[in-house]
Amino acid sequence: RPLPAQAACPPRGRALREKPPAMLKSPTFFVGADRQRKNLQEFQRREQQLAEAYLKNKPLCFSSRGYQKTHPTKARKGHRDADARLEAPMILGVADGVSQIEDFGIDASELPNELLKYCEDIGMSQLVPEGNPEAPSGYRGPIPLVREAFECTESLGSTTLVLAVLDNSTRIHGKLHPMIAVISIGDCELLILRRLHGRSSQLTPVFHTEMQRIDGHVQTPLQLARVDDRIDPDFHEDITIEVIEKGSAVHCVSCYEGDIVIMGSDGVFDNLFVDEVADLCNAVLPAGRQIPTNEALLGHLAKRIVEACHFKTERGPSGQLPDAPIGRGGKMDDTSCVVAEVIEWTEAHSKVWAPRRRQWQWQNFMTCGTHCVVDDDDLEDYDGGMRPHGGSSAGGYKNPRVGRESKLLASSSQGEEEEDESGCCVA
Repeated sequence: RPLPAQAACPPRGRALREKPPAMLKSPTFFVGADRQRKNLQEFQRREQQLAEAYLKNKPLCFSSRGYQKTHPTKARKGHRDADARLEAPMILGVADGVSQIEDFGIDASELPNELLKYCEDIGMSQLVPEGNPEAPSGYRGPIPLVREAFECTESLGSTTLVLAVLDNSTRIHGKLHPMIAVISIGDCELLILRRLHGRSSQLTPVFHTEMQRIDGHVQTPLQLARVDDRIDPDFHEDITIEVIEKGSAVHCVSCYEGDIVIMGSDGVFDNLFVDEVADLCNAVLPAGRQIPTNEALLGHLAKRIVEACHFKTERGPSGQLPDAPIGRGGKMDDTSCVVAEVIEWTEAHSKVWAPRRRQWQWQNFMTCGTHCVVDDDDLEDYDGGMRPHGGSSAGGYKNPRVGRESKLLASSSQGEEEEDESGCCVA
C-alpha cells in the first residue's frame, strides 16, 4: 500500500514553478517494492568503461577525508543525521538513510552505517590480500560486493548508496592499469576531476554519475531497503537484491595519480553545480602543488563543500535566494561529502592493512560484475582527450549539470543516447 506522503508528492518541475522563492523542506520518502521493480530497467547502467592510455606501472590507492553536517534548521528541530561515510585506501562510500523510516520508529542511520561497515570489511579483504593490492583475492566487481555486504546486514531501514572501488588487478597489454569501479543506487553522486595538462593545469571534471529517482521525483530515489509490514506489506528482500543486480548504475573509470574524487549525498549535488564544486577544488587545491596532499586539506575541502551547500538555502544581501540545480534556494538536507586523492600505494600502506585481512570465500576470477572485459582494440581507438598529460585542448567531460546556466539550455541542446542494457561500452 502506498504511503500517504508519497501520494502528495508533486513532480519536481511543478513544485518549483508553484513556489519559486521557497526553500525545499522535503524528507526522502520510502519507495515500495512494486514501484522500485518497475523502474529497474530504466536505471540500469552496465559497466561503462572509460579506458585511457597506460602511464605508469604502479599500484594506486585513495587518500581521503570526509565531512558531514545536518542542516542547521533541521538540527534545531531535533532531526538526526542519517548519512554515513566510508573512507578506506581501496574503497570509498556515501550512504544516505531515508528519513521517512523514522516515522515508524526505525533509526534511519542504522542500515547505511552497517552496510558501509560490511562494504569496507569485504572490499579491503578482497582488494588488499596480505597487503598486496596487485593480487586481489575473490574480488568479482562492485555488484557482488554490495550484494554480499547487504546480505550481512540485519538492520531495518532504507538507504541510497554510491561506492568507489579502486582495483589494481586490471592489466592492459600486460601492464598494470588501475581502474575505479563506481556503483550508485539512488541519488548520491560521484565526481572525478583531473589535471588534463599536467600539474600546472586546473582540475577539470572528467566523470560524473547520474541520479536515479523514481518518476523524476526529488523525494523518491531508488533505494536499498529492509522493512517490515508496518511500512510495506509487499516487501521481500529479493527486491533489494534485484535493485542491486538490475537497477544499479555501474561504471569503470581509468584512474591516475593526482585524480580527485568527490562523493556526496543528494544534499551536495542538488545544491551545487558541478562547476561550483570544481571551483572549490581548485581554490583549496591549487595547481602546481606537490602530491600527496595532506589529508587535513582534503578534510577542509569536504567541509567547504558542505558549507557551500547549506549557504544555498540562505538569502543574499539583495534578498534573493542563490540558484541551485534543484531550483532557487536549494534544499535543506543532511549533507555528507568524501574527498579523496588518488596516490601511490606504498610499503607503509601494506604494513598497516595486511594484518586486517579477513577470509571471505569467493570464486577467484576478475570481472567488473557482469563478466565484461575491455578489449585492447577498443582501447586503441579511445579519444585521448581525457589523459592527464598532453591531452587535446578540447578534451574534458561534459555534463548537463556542469554549468549554472546549463539547465536553461538543456531542453534545446541535450540529446540522449541509448545504452546496451547488459553489455559493456567504451566511452
